[in-house]
Amino acid sequence: MNKPVQKLLDCVKRVDRCSPFYQKIFKENGVVADDVRTMEDFENLPFSEKDDLRRVYPLGLQAVPEEEVVRIHSSSGTTGSPVIIPYTAQDVSDWAEMFARSYQYAGLTNRDRIQITPGYGLWTAGIGFQAGAERMGMMAIPMGPGNTIKQLKMMQDLKSTAIACTSSYALVLAEEVKRQGLRDKICLKKGIIGSERWGDKMRARIVDELGIEIYDIYGLTEVYGPGISIDCHLHCGLHYWDDFIYMEIIDPQTLKPVPEGEYGEVVITTFRKEGAPLLRYRTHDISRLIPGPCPCGSPHPRHDRILGRTDDMVKVKAVNIYPGQIDELLKDVPGVSSEYNALVTNEKGKDVVYLRFEAEDDASLEALEKEVAFRFKSLIGISIIPQAGRIGSLPRSEKKSVRIVDKRYE
Repeated sequence: MNKPVQKLLDCVKRVDRCSPFYQKIFKENGVVADDVRTMEDFENLPFSEKDDLRRVYPLGLQAVPEEEVVRIHSSSGTTGSPVIIPYTAQDVSDWAEMFARSYQYAGLTNRDRIQITPGYGLWTAGIGFQAGAERMGMMAIPMGPGNTIKQLKMMQDLKSTAIACTSSYALVLAEEVKRQGLRDKICLKKGIIGSERWGDKMRARIVDELGIEIYDIYGLTEVYGPGISIDCHLHCGLHYWDDFIYMEIIDPQTLKPVPEGEYGEVVITTFRKEGAPLLRYRTHDISRLIPGPCPCGSPHPRHDRILGRTDDMVKVKAVNIYPGQIDELLKDVPGVSSEYNALVTNEKGKDVVYLRFEAEDDASLEALEKEVAFRFKSLIGISIIPQAGRIGSLPRSEKKSVRIVDKRYE
């Protein structure tokens, strides 16, 4: 029996022994842990997902005695009860180890200074970035979110060489650096960016205006937090730490594994998590496993960039629309910048999509509106009302940007 299969079977037995959450799921689905002996058996086990975790709020996921829990983190709870994740000391240490490894894959050393802009507190991001920096002996500058003027002052005064942020906030900083003419006054070399999907035009603007190399980092609160995967210097996929997690890709409709290399929904099992282990957890993130080893020589396998989420999709006139489709469409239109949002409404019984996007200063807004409308109809299949504006006309976010807003049911 190969090693990953044995580790998965051991995980099944462990959650059956110590997790009341999975004991209940197993009982409801007639699962006997000792009967799970092959990969096929494992792939027939029931999934868990965020709604299941919400139902056992606050501490129904806890799988260790109270005295072993040293910390909790939580999801935002913006769409329902938050999910509370308990961590043991070993969980905290394992997460810091994964994060330090992520920094090393991004080419950072203990001589770097990383400015951390994600939030601290119940959210996992800020403290995760900091723990990884401390694990590898790198100077952490724990700024937290917002206050862009102070961020840029500290960036100059402390000579930060790396920055951690969402792509939306990286763009805010990049635009302010350009506006103030600070490019030659900052020392940034690397950007570790995650928490949301972002397109190639946005990447290019951040790289150009901050003068940095950027790395995608991935993670979610339920599975430690950010730092469970990152891309290397070749930028051809994110390496995930297969000694800590097992990653599957399933068809979100059939719930069956897709052929290697095809896109589907990311499903994660934790090998070593103690406080709140997860078995076949549906993330609703869309990606694929990249076949074969990376040319960088890393032994860790890769998944592709996150294309979006299954719950980001809206259906308009029987057509499924994802933010990733709009990113791909706009990146090939000369003169269109990186920022956009789509508003879906119902007017006089008909669904209407307004697509607002930004254009470069020397581009014709009217011509771009016609081109974008034509491409949307040709490539995605429905007619839209395009609304072009100049760079800066759309709102900016210090956290995550909302790309599609559906107001039909309000």
